[in-house]
Amino acid sequence: MNEKNENLFPYYKFAAEQVAIGIHAVDTSGKTVIYNEKMKEIEGLNSVDVEDRSILELFQFEQHESTLLKVLHSGKPVLRVKQTYWNRNGQEITTINDTYPVLANNELIGAIEFSRDITALERLIYQPLKRYNEQITLSTITAVSPSMQAVLERSIKAAHVRMPVLLIGEAGTGKDLIAEGIHNELSPANNQFISLFCHSSDIHLINKFKKELEHISNCTIFCERIDLLSLELQKQLLDILNSNKDGNNLFIASIGEDPVDLIAKNKLNKELYYYFASVAITIQPLRQRPEDILPFTNDYFKRYFNLYGSTINKIEDDVIQAFLLYEWPGNLKELELLLDEISSMITTEQVLKFDMLPLHFKLKVQDFNESTKKAEDFVFTAEKDLLPLDEYLREAERYYLQKALDKYDGNVTKAAEALGMSRQNLQYRRRKMKL
Repeated sequence: MNEKNENLFPYYKFAAEQVAIGIHAVDTSGKTVIYNEKMKEIEGLNSVDVEDRSILELFQFEQHESTLLKVLHSGKPVLRVKQTYWNRNGQEITTINDTYPVLANNELIGAIEFSRDITALERLIYQPLKRYNEQITLSTITAVSPSMQAVLERSIKAAHVRMPVLLIGEAGTGKDLIAEGIHNELSPANNQFISLFCHSSDIHLINKFKKELEHISNCTIFCERIDLLSLELQKQLLDILNSNKDGNNLFIASIGEDPVDLIAKNKLNKELYYYFASVAITIQPLRQRPEDILPFTNDYFKRYFNLYGSTINKIEDDVIQAFLLYEWPGNLKELELLLDEISSMITTEQVLKFDMLPLHFKLKVQDFNESTKKAEDFVFTAEKDLLPLDEYLREAERYYLQKALDKYDGNVTKAAEALGMSRQNLQYRRRKMKL
């Protein structure tokens, strides 16, 4: 190292320690060379833990899953990779990594990885309805529709009996809100609300839960989406729950669809279902309770005003119509994320207008409106304005092709035969018209 580089070294070292990105460099044997403060914070380790140890000893992932080892093997950079793994302390970590080979005199001497910690962001994205830094209670949950009012009534009863609860509903319907609402309805209150995210059939998840449960008592534990665990892990989870009868904990679980269907499809352990089935609460998808859409939207803007000073106090009729016509496949979560996107663009506007909606949502609404046309839409009457001929024929063709496909349950071959055209021609028209 020449004198100039020696003088710069303290600056490089200081920059590496102060930067808000984790830096982890290894030599060709996988042993750690650089491990900065941010990486220690992300991974919950320290310099002593990583010193002279291979990364395979430190983290519980297979060799082919390590981006650092991939780069050491290939000599090529691996960029923008999301990686979820467990460190030796049993903590789940999610990062976005950019990993590069390190060369000296055109010879590979190691690899260096720059990591952005998105562990909290992953939780935030998955649970966007918990971002208001306020306690979720059953009284704060929007419930205008009869079905949601019934959900809240049953949830109050569930809190009073303090028995295991099963929440049933599609993704995004707000099962996590109901779980937290039940927790906050308990009297006497439990000490803590804890979520177990069952979105991965990873044995370390259950082992970590079992170990932590030994030190937890008088808490509410929400086992989110138990149907996404493998059947073997579901059985292990049931054993853990049965062995915790003296812990005075309240267990709540959620599943994504009808439990009978899940059991029939071999996706839900029957005994685990029976453990939670004494109090089962079904939350309908948003498309089946449109009465809740506008009240939730209004509540959102009031809450946003209190936090950030949003100026929206009115919603135009065409926006209301779009919200009510759209089917919301992502349910309440999709609606809130859309409102987040709209709010991020608001400056001084007081009225939410259709042209303020994101383009992707306007296209979805447009496609939905076109797909719900009826035969009478193509009947000419004196009261209707005439469409240009090309537009009328295009809409009529789209309608007729969709009806043909519906008649044959989407079977392109049968529909094409009935329409007197080739299968290839119908496929082309489908793509062109986005059927």
